[in-house]
Amino acid sequence: MSVLVFIDTAEGHVKKASLEALSYGAKVAEKLGETAEGVVLGSVTEDLAALGKYGVKRIHQVSNKTLDHFDPQVDTNVIAQVAEKTGAKVIVFANNVDGKAIAPRLSARLKAGLVSGAVALPDTSNGFTVKKNVFSGKAFANITIQTEIKIIALSPNAYQVVSGEGTAEVVAFDATVNAGKIKVTHVTKASGEVPLTEAEIVVSAGRGMKGPENWGMVEELAKTLHAALACSRPVADAHWRPHNEHVGQTGIAIAPNLYIAIGISGAIQHLAGVNRSKVIVVINKDPEAPFFKAADYGIVGDAFEIVPKFTAAVKKLKGVA
Repeated sequence: MSVLVFIDTAEGHVKKASLEALSYGAKVAEKLGETAEGVVLGSVTEDLAALGKYGVKRIHQVSNKTLDHFDPQVDTNVIAQVAEKTGAKVIVFANNVDGKAIAPRLSARLKAGLVSGAVALPDTSNGFTVKKNVFSGKAFANITIQTEIKIIALSPNAYQVVSGEGTAEVVAFDATVNAGKIKVTHVTKASGEVPLTEAEIVVSAGRGMKGPENWGMVEELAKTLHAALACSRPVADAHWRPHNEHVGQTGIAIAPNLYIAIGISGAIQHLAGVNRSKVIVVINKDPEAPFFKAADYGIVGDAFEIVPKFTAAVKKLKGVA
């Protein structure tokens, strides 16, 4: 038996969410007295053996060009084969786009109980109970999985990456790979140095910026903090910023360690997508802005005066000219 972790990749590189899943899976395996193993699909440019420092002992690599392009049905079939061959009783995913597409399919395929959006290690003192977010992060629920095989999809940034020493044994897995039904005809890459879904710090702005021509100071603050850029829905709808930066209930739901909201009033739809952030900082000239009720720290004032001073203070702290 083992704890199997799906190692999600993009353009041959392992995603940060997968490092969290590996650390989490290794700890689950330790609690159960089992071994943590990983499965990776398609071409990978990184040294997979080095992932052993996150606690995984063996990595099953299925090298097939068909798997270089994401197809949840094909990937589910392959992962099921690995799970059955290794006798995995717990399977861990990151609860990102790929994980959300594969985990439910695998759950149905293996008749396994699934908890998506997990935020803590399972409680194994009396069964197998997993804590997760519910109601857009407004509450928690403790779900007990009673099936023989259990699947957990870990919420991004919910578990710290833990690295140590060691290397993993990388073994080729000969799986049956069916022809995919999805044909990729065009790829548009999102801009930005830091992927929004994996960012630990996010700097976001709204209509308070008055226009796209004023976004330079927001970009400078994000660059100084090595943060991802985001925006509110009205900003994306007005085409001030690309839609892939829109966070909220109708956009991308995020859970960074730090979320800085500049000139955003804090409508309930926006809050639903960002309220899982560990720390929220709000900058707004309206002291009655709803966002202040959800903020850990709030600054009432003109963003055009505060943000440049904020950036200068960060640069000074970092010793950047």
